[in-house]
Amino acid sequence: MNEIATDAVPEFPILRTCPFSVPDTYRKLDEVGGRVHQIRMSDGRLAWLITKNEDARAVLSDARFSSEKLRPGFPELSPGGLKALTYFSPFLVNMDGPEHSHARRAVLSEFSVRRINAMKPRIQRIVDTAIDRLLAQPERPVDFVAHLANPVPTLVLETFLGVPADDLDTIERNTEKMLREARTEEEQRAAAEGLHAHLDAVIAAKEENPADDFLSRQIERSRRERGGAADRFELASLVQLLQIAGHASSAAMISLSVLTLLSDPEQLKELAADPDRTPAAVEELLRFLSITDTGPLRMALEDVEIGGVRIRAGDGVIIPTLPANRDADAFPDPDRFDIRRTPDTRHVAFGYGAHQCLGQNLVRAELQILLDRLFSRVPDLRLAVDPGALPFKYFGQFFGPSELPVTW
Repeated sequence: MNEIATDAVPEFPILRTCPFSVPDTYRKLDEVGGRVHQIRMSDGRLAWLITKNEDARAVLSDARFSSEKLRPGFPELSPGGLKALTYFSPFLVNMDGPEHSHARRAVLSEFSVRRINAMKPRIQRIVDTAIDRLLAQPERPVDFVAHLANPVPTLVLETFLGVPADDLDTIERNTEKMLREARTEEEQRAAAEGLHAHLDAVIAAKEENPADDFLSRQIERSRRERGGAADRFELASLVQLLQIAGHASSAAMISLSVLTLLSDPEQLKELAADPDRTPAAVEELLRFLSITDTGPLRMALEDVEIGGVRIRAGDGVIIPTLPANRDADAFPDPDRFDIRRTPDTRHVAFGYGAHQCLGQNLVRAELQILLDRLFSRVPDLRLAVDPGALPFKYFGQFFGPSELPVTW
């Protein structure tokens, strides 16, 4: 790997110490100069760090950078962490080229604006029921994460996927066990086999009782393509991917968004007085918070110049969304949260290019409905502790508070 002279090569991931601030390491790299920098992964290998918004979008839309994580030499956030992928059918987010295009087209219509708009009344009922339960708690403060931020995305996924909430919770726990708790290859394999057995049973039950939902339609699609039985192995990976992406990310985004607004009473008051501002506020929350500290990973398939630096074939590339969404060259006064900001489609909260998040329409609808209903129905909601005392999740895929005590 060619090198850039810096005082020190930082280690990745670079974790935030404040939920609303860009880590100092990124600012120090800006001071060093240059647009692209080297970082050291946990296994000691070097990779390239992309922090400028323009460069991030260039890499994410360039087919010369691969998303196929099982390629030899692909960057890993933790040594051996990609081994778990070998137990599953390829995930959509880890495919390249025609294979990815075919898999994406197969599910793209499920996430259309029309289909998500049709779900909005059901999402509002889910949100209102969760708020009812929050308000019915006999003691205060109440943990907002446990009573609203976590259950709402699960119940929305239950409606969308057609998979019972209890099964989704089991899939999440078993996935977490496989990724975080399994220490040996044997433990990881055993956890993967248990997860597969559960997913297979979920799909079998849906085959017996199809309905108007995502999983039923994907089973039928798989049967047509194969001219026989559906590919349960492929469908299991698809359900697992959507559960991971659709629950943990939404729960973190909901809790961080509510924390941000409760910490800024003036803007919250303005938003509550004019719900027409909510779509713009949601876009600003997505840009400002950037709930992952890692971001997309890529590997160069050939030599490519990005930001004046030649990235060579086989080099790993990391594109953390937080610094890209706080780039002063793309967003005026980027470290200021401002619901009046004109929405800017250059933010990369949902990625960019061929792998841009399929579920972004659903996430936006869920967050808009929740914020509107929550602050309309509980206008005096407030934090019950000092924000500095809140515990945060630093080592999962998505950053957010593990608890958020509120009262009213």
